[in-house]
Amino acid sequence: MKILTGTTIAILNELKTETTTSTSHQVETTVKAIIEKVKSAGNQALFDYTAQFDGVNLTELRVPNTDIQAATAKVEPAFLDALRQAKANIESFHSKQKQHAFLDSEKDGVIRGQLIRPLSTVGVYVPGGTAAYPSSVLMNVLPAKIAGVERIVMITPPGKNGINPHVLAAADLAGVDEIYQVGGAHGIAALAYGTESIPKVDKIVGPGNVYVATAKREVFGLVDIDMIAGPSEIVVLADETASPTFIAADLLSQAEHDTLARAILITTSENIAQQTKNEITKQLETLPRKAIAQESIENQGKIIITSSIEEMFDVMNEIAPEHLEVQLENPMNYLSQIKNAGSIFLGSYASEPLGDYFAGPNHVLPTSGTAKFFSPLGVEDFTKRSSFISYTKDALAKEKDAIILLANKEGLDAHAKAIQIRFEEEN
Repeated sequence: MKILTGTTIAILNELKTETTTSTSHQVETTVKAIIEKVKSAGNQALFDYTAQFDGVNLTELRVPNTDIQAATAKVEPAFLDALRQAKANIESFHSKQKQHAFLDSEKDGVIRGQLIRPLSTVGVYVPGGTAAYPSSVLMNVLPAKIAGVERIVMITPPGKNGINPHVLAAADLAGVDEIYQVGGAHGIAALAYGTESIPKVDKIVGPGNVYVATAKREVFGLVDIDMIAGPSEIVVLADETASPTFIAADLLSQAEHDTLARAILITTSENIAQQTKNEITKQLETLPRKAIAQESIENQGKIIITSSIEEMFDVMNEIAPEHLEVQLENPMNYLSQIKNAGSIFLGSYASEPLGDYFAGPNHVLPTSGTAKFFSPLGVEDFTKRSSFISYTKDALAKEKDAIILLANKEGLDAHAKAIQIRFEEEN
């Protein structure tokens, strides 16, 4: 794990890497061909691609309700209880995000306002294969339910033994309306364009591999998407009061995701830096996913030693991490210095996995520096705004000359005429 020192500019130049959201021409070509086939062949294309990519021959796409209930009955009660607790926390947090309509009538004869409406149909992608992500089901579905989305459709690729029962149980608990056993770029195309079985949706959310991410990028504009997510990342800010044992564990919790995951410690203490590096080496030996975590740490991991806490925040804000842990004395005092971060964890006992699974704030977060302009997934992502205007004739008369002047300056005579005509004598 490389240790960096020097000026802020030197450190940031060292950290610069090519963004992970770019895709190869081959992937884009493959995804475009898949989308075109789904558009033309519908369900049959989904059956063909599921057989090709997942090795599963399907005769039906929709998962019957009886299978969902059987899966829920199969999982251990302790898991369901933990899932219910997480659901309660996610709902209590996201319910506070609800936006409200407003009406403004401060001027005589003028009414202005805003309506908030939920999206009609949302598609949620849940990765399959050897992995199971019931927590992602909750994080993507529950904000949509709170927003009032009428129809939530979930797709997930099937395995040889069907769909992971923990994922189905989470979908049932979250209130998913329809579940289809299809994944990959072909699943994204089905949600975007619709097939004989799968409805076209207004928005697609949820993580996936490079083919899924590329497909989401390709259909954006026809439908909305949440974001193009890159590998997971964490930055830990630490001073002498922090625990190297805790820091190492938290860095490794992200490194085990992916060999491209970035785990970065920024500290003012050479002692903490060295102790953390030693602790990472020690803890790696106990991890079942050691090979992945070790490659991530060796190739992507960094320890940055800064000369001051102010410089620490300068470097962090430029990185704009997906996850930020502030393991400093009195961490709440530093909130005002955080400009760019997806989710913020304050104190030694606010470990990042707390946010992944349980605390309530969403774990669908901007990556690859996009926290500079993107936000975590939330209720507002499943709503849209409409504005409305009403003017009486007297109210319009007071402002017509200014409107006509602005329209004429832009060379849009018909715009000006549309206002002027309402005050001509024949009217």
